[in-house]
Amino acid sequence: MKSWFRNRTIVGIVCIVFSLILTLGIAPLLNRTSSEQIAIVRLAKDVPKGAVITADQIESVQVGAYHLPQEVLTSSEAVIGQYAAVDLKRNDYLLPSKLSNTPLDAYLSRLDGNKQAISVTIKSLAAGLSGKLQPGDIVTIIASDYGELRTTTLLPELQYVEVLAATTSSGHDAQQNNQSDQEQDEQALPSTLTMLVTPEQAKLLADLENKSKLHAALVYRGDANTAKAFTDQQDAYFDSKTTQKEEDAHEQ
Repeated sequence: MKSWFRNRTIVGIVCIVFSLILTLGIAPLLNRTSSEQIAIVRLAKDVPKGAVITADQIESVQVGAYHLPQEVLTSSEAVIGQYAAVDLKRNDYLLPSKLSNTPLDAYLSRLDGNKQAISVTIKSLAAGLSGKLQPGDIVTIIASDYGELRTTTLLPELQYVEVLAATTSSGHDAQQNNQSDQEQDEQALPSTLTMLVTPEQAKLLADLENKSKLHAALVYRGDANTAKAFTDQQDAYFDSKTTQKEEDAHEQ
């Protein structure tokens, strides 16, 4: 019986010691951690998607570091001059995934009146190269189930076409460099391809979009000069067609 009481006394003493350690040691440490402050960059105004962020739109504030995302931006230099990848609201914390170092849809600034940008629907995963297409890729467009005979056709007018963007159903470019792999996986697969084409190609693609299923076959991915060699070859095809038409008209 004495031994039993002695064991209970020892257990009680141990519990008291642990309680003191928790109260005097660990608890203050946790309180200190939860009360730590850190300076971060926060929006002082709403910023619409695509707009460049300026110095007057941000502010540096002290906030609690506890449970704060590790990637939250703390330097104004990392924010000023960046583009809003999404609609940003006042008091939003800024994360790299919310910003882009290049203008959204910057490829549209390449349009000079000679060529056009047109989007076509990717009607299956396989049709868009399993979601692997990227801006700058050179592709050949193949039309299947085309016309009354439901044929598969490879048209010379669409042999070498440059991809400007692969876009998800939510309107986001599927290969944005400022997104993490996890964020890209969480988004829908590309549902449209936007391509740089001549007016004649645009008209043909619009017709094929309604009358067939389009498939993109990757021809080349690499340096811009080699890619341009392919598109120059496609342009030469149209130049030869124009020359032939002029010669035929002259003979008549």
